[in-house]
Amino acid sequence: MLYLVPTPIGNLEDLTLRALRILREVDLIACEDTRTSAKLLRHYGITTPTTSYHAHNEARKAAELVARMEAGARVALITDAGTPGISDPGFYLVRACLRRRIPVVALPGPTAFVPALAASGLPTDRFVFEGFLPVKKGRQKRLAELAAEPRTIVLYESPHRLLRTLDDLARALGEERPAVVARELTKTFEEFARGTLRTLHAYYAAQPRVRGELVLVVAGTGYRPDPDWPRDQAMVVSSYTSEAAS
Repeated sequence: MLYLVPTPIGNLEDLTLRALRILREVDLIACEDTRTSAKLLRHYGITTPTTSYHAHNEARKAAELVARMEAGARVALITDAGTPGISDPGFYLVRACLRRRIPVVALPGPTAFVPALAASGLPTDRFVFEGFLPVKKGRQKRLAELAAEPRTIVLYESPHRLLRTLDDLARALGEERPAVVARELTKTFEEFARGTLRTLHAYYAAQPRVRGELVLVVAGTGYRPDPDWPRDQAMVVSSYTSEAAS
């Protein structure tokens, strides 16, 4: 059996009681990075054996894990942070298990795009999760498709590509499109920057360096924001929480 176990994206208290039990009871934990996962497991006193499973060994390792599960082993899959299978190679292992009729159990839990969307202030009744935009091939086609998207758009992005993505989105969707950048969610320096694609680009262009994990939430076409939505400059709200543990 395969268990997909979400792990905290920052605050270590976000690991559920069920997730703790599963991680202790399984025979093996497959980790995106065993060194990163070791910190979490040590924190909770979990001594279950671990093995690496990531984008560079997914084909070979998936076959090994499937063979072990067919022999009766229970395996938990975790990533460095968040829910396995969301913008990571977990999909490959899930598909391999289903082909062999191995049960897959997905636990609910932490994932970055849900809190970013919920706290964005943009419509949440209908949205589309796009993951990471293509870096090169297919990027312009995807941007053109998003220009006509009526639902709220949720994207992941890395710090070193943030300015390029904000600029590309502004060109494709319009500079005045309402948007939010959520940075370092659940961590000590959690930050929400709200504004337009133009003002958000200006804000981050003025920063010496952008760090941390990022989620972009962009209004769909035709959305008319409240009159008090920040338009002249980005409104940045930082959440410095002493409880956060990264």
